[in-house]
Amino acid sequence: MSKLKIAIIGCGNIARSAHIPSYRQLPEECEIKYFCDIIKEKADKCVEDYGCGIAIEDYRDAINDPEVDAISVCTHNLMHKQISIEALHAGKHVLCEKPAARIYSEALEMQKAQHETGKVLSIGVVCRFHKAVEEVRRRIQAGELGEVYHVFINFRDHRSIPGLGGEFTTKAVSGGGVLIDWGVHRIDQVMYCLGDPDAVSVSAAAFSKLGCDIENYKYRYMWSEDTRDVNGTYDVDDSVTAMIRTTGPIISLEGAWAQNIEEKDQYLDFIGTEAGIRLNYCGNFKMFSVKDGEFVTEEWETPEHDMYLDEVKAFFHAIKTGEKTRAHIDYAIKTSKIMQGIYDSSDSKKEVIF
Repeated sequence: MSKLKIAIIGCGNIARSAHIPSYRQLPEECEIKYFCDIIKEKADKCVEDYGCGIAIEDYRDAINDPEVDAISVCTHNLMHKQISIEALHAGKHVLCEKPAARIYSEALEMQKAQHETGKVLSIGVVCRFHKAVEEVRRRIQAGELGEVYHVFINFRDHRSIPGLGGEFTTKAVSGGGVLIDWGVHRIDQVMYCLGDPDAVSVSAAAFSKLGCDIENYKYRYMWSEDTRDVNGTYDVDDSVTAMIRTTGPIISLEGAWAQNIEEKDQYLDFIGTEAGIRLNYCGNFKMFSVKDGEFVTEEWETPEHDMYLDEVKAFFHAIKTGEKTRAHIDYAIKTSKIMQGIYDSSDSKKEVIF
């Protein structure tokens, strides 16, 4: 097979920090033909920095080019559905950043387009390629924890609202706040470790409290601070709590971009009848058990690896073989369904039953 020709749609942080470097580590397999951004200067800068490709403003120039085999969708959530569906119907394979879409119905449309076209649609659920996550999944599937009956998800920070007032905090663009930005990865890796059970019901509450006074919001650090807009919009969740019933374990979730507790917690607890595991987000894990009447703690160190590179390798493998990888839309859609259920439960103040 000749080299795959790739188009990068959206030239912001995730493209420059993850997608582009990963493609460039595989020069025997691919080459980047286009860098596309509605702010042309960003695309021009990529051409200059990476010494390859053509800078364009309209993504349709790339998906209508018969030489292009695949695209990476690295735009804000607002455009995920539209670009992905158009690209699939134009015969392109798609790696779309997480979340699949702003809302569940949009993700369903993307899944339908993938099924209709047969082209690859991988979602950027990169934590599924983290070595520690893979090992936790292996141990659960091997029965080393016994019956896993409860999983606790915790992703809370003090005051870490990204790009306050900009696209991150504008629901029409992002689809949501901390749940859809941080929660998507935590829920998805739990689903992967558990073997992707189906969600049965959700009871939840989401809060939009600490970022509402944009001008007077105090913080020590802000991701994407260059997009902050004191005259902008803040209509998304900055904290969320939920209980999710599945065909497997119960999942409890606590998340916060911002809370008036100056602590940061980022971990997943898998509670089983024979053992338990605390997995630090994108880090190492500890496994706790009792053996021969003694308490046993095993610390597992994650080997050095590049999960974004592994994600792209899996994308290429799917293109070449047609195999359904762990990043397939059919798996990611389950996380989209859960997140929609959380928002719907919060809005209705009732349990949502699927």
